[in-house]
Amino acid sequence: MAVTMKGKDLISINDLTVEETWQILKTTEQMKLRLKSGERQRPLEGKTLGMIFTKPSTRTRVSFEVAIWQLGGYALYLGASDLQLRRGETIEDTGRVLSRYLDAIMIRTFDHQDVVDLARAADIPVINGLTDLLHPCQGLTDVYTIYEKFGRLEGLKLAYVGDGNNVAHSLMYAGAKTGLDVVVACPPGHEPDPRVVEAAQEAALETGAVIEVVRDPLEAVQGADVIYADVWTSMGQEAEREERVKALTPYQVNPALMAATGKRSTVFMHCLPAHRGEEVTDEVIDGPASIVFDQAENRLHTQKAILALVM
Repeated sequence: MAVTMKGKDLISINDLTVEETWQILKTTEQMKLRLKSGERQRPLEGKTLGMIFTKPSTRTRVSFEVAIWQLGGYALYLGASDLQLRRGETIEDTGRVLSRYLDAIMIRTFDHQDVVDLARAADIPVINGLTDLLHPCQGLTDVYTIYEKFGRLEGLKLAYVGDGNNVAHSLMYAGAKTGLDVVVACPPGHEPDPRVVEAAQEAALETGAVIEVVRDPLEAVQGADVIYADVWTSMGQEAEREERVKALTPYQVNPALMAATGKRSTVFMHCLPAHRGEEVTDEVIDGPASIVFDQAENRLHTQKAILALVM
């Protein structure tokens, strides 16, 4: 592949073409192989990545910081107290100023519109590290991890069970771009954004992927190659925890739900952190079918690919 992505923002997987999506996955594969073989890769020598965090994270900060360092660049951490956003400076002015100092920006925040506005104002690549609407770096990591385990994506089925959140949204987009079937099972009131579902289904026409939303978790996992879970209560939703646990308990991933796929080869995925005993039991997440720590590692390799391609 020879798709040029220099200078491109990564706000949503749905903004990528099918070719660009596969360019990221194939570059991820190369990045991981080269690292494991001991080869030094420093295509971003002298480049600086600004990392804006208004929503803290373990995996996003560590993986991006290590990623840019391994590529020869430097990461600058910018927490909420390090910027003037709380004192009235607009996100647009922040983007314009940072564009004069940096080579790219990664932002992890609550409001998706902030990322859109930042990217519109900045004249350097902006990478969405997570918003309440989308988690594109995680979605790309997930489809790469499935590709790594099965050697293909077309003809495979991923069943996501639980809250129709930002991870579910990005999985639908990632499936649509790669030919992976994605079925989301969730209770009333916890459905994914219908606009995202519609956009993913439209994008899936190009690859033939099936994107659908159902109520019954047992129906969703029939024939699934992957069962995916995420936390039921995300950061900022703590006041809703009691209601969420009550509504989502039937969607817990346990040995019975894993067995309901009818396949011994089914794997379990989770973007972490996991609330053990809620969305997943210890038996599953610590069991032989779990590939959650491979996922966590692959955030590093996928984000190295993204950085190398857009910076």
